[in-house]
Amino acid sequence: MQTLPTPQTAAKPPALDTVIHRRQTRPVPVGNITIGGGHPVVVQSMINEDTLDLEGSVAGIRRLHEIGCEIVRVTVPSMAHAKALAQIKQKLIQTYQDVPLVADVHHNGMKIALEVAKHVDKVRINPGLYVFEKPKSDRTEYTQAEFEQIGAKIKETLAPLVISLRDQGKAMRIGVNHGSLAERMLFTYGDTPEGMVESALEFIRICESLDFRNLVISLKASRVPVMLAAYRLMVRRMDELGMDYPLHLGVTEAGDGEYGRIKSTAGIGTLLAEGIGDTIRVSLTEAPEKEIPVCYSILQALGLRKTMVEYVACPSCGRTLFNLEDVLHEVREATKHLTGLDIAVMGCIVNGPGEMADADYGYVGKQPGYISLYRGREEIKKVPEDQGVEELINLIKADDRWIDP
Repeated sequence: MQTLPTPQTAAKPPALDTVIHRRQTRPVPVGNITIGGGHPVVVQSMINEDTLDLEGSVAGIRRLHEIGCEIVRVTVPSMAHAKALAQIKQKLIQTYQDVPLVADVHHNGMKIALEVAKHVDKVRINPGLYVFEKPKSDRTEYTQAEFEQIGAKIKETLAPLVISLRDQGKAMRIGVNHGSLAERMLFTYGDTPEGMVESALEFIRICESLDFRNLVISLKASRVPVMLAAYRLMVRRMDELGMDYPLHLGVTEAGDGEYGRIKSTAGIGTLLAEGIGDTIRVSLTEAPEKEIPVCYSILQALGLRKTMVEYVACPSCGRTLFNLEDVLHEVREATKHLTGLDIAVMGCIVNGPGEMADADYGYVGKQPGYISLYRGREEIKKVPEDQGVEELINLIKADDRWIDP
């Protein structure tokens, strides 16, 4: 007689995790803001005023800070610009507040960096430019001795800045750019993510040898796949080496308009979704103020920060009982100043309660000419369509979750 196999109880599949688990990093203070260490992802941008224009620079920094930019970067191409930052910092404190500032130092900027380190909260250096040597057109290779000789020169020129920042309790960003790798890194590793990572690691080791670890690392590229590969490799190498430095994410030279925003989101959002990244900057060829809403939209979409209303809306179809685009615009204009709420605008009952189950409030077309208002899954009232937005506001007010614009 045939014996049937004993039925096996199927193992219950593990629950899918919908929470982003961020990589654990060390906290790095930048003025009154902390990057890493489990703190919220920090939003940054950069003014485009000349730092010698004191009034213009103070106004530009303030405009960014007032709309949510938590750290502001300024460029310091000369010693005069570095000294001007002392006045900018002081004027901000006197007329507004002490905004965390980062100074961008480039070509052979050793003396500039030492001066500006007295006046700002963080100094950003580019390893490919900090000790800049003009490439030799006839070079075919770097010997190990040459490589090490230049490395020793870098340590000699970097050490005073590291010691200054260490002793002041300030921070440094080691900001590698794919487009400006040092010649010896290009010869050794090629124009690759590996070259970017090794460039950063060389500077990290110098800092660690001087007992300085208030470091933030970035590896930016204008091509998203290169940027993704560089950051992922950096995380892997840091894990191997027992390093836990926070990462500054960005797609450099992303351009402008819709594509610039999509390109930045593709790079920054992908890594944040993997738990990588502690501070971000969206680099648009537009006014700096245009960058901040993109940063917060990326963070909100991933559930990493909630700084505005989350709107859930169906794409509209033949079942829709009102002009969904117009109504969504009306609802948004009436409630966009609020924070921490999820509001759903759904065109019909098919996409109503089920699709908007996680929303705090729902605005649903249930029958022609009428709107059903929901609190979560519960239908609260049915009102004429022309009263829908007003009654939604009244419902929010009744729950004591409304603030005046």
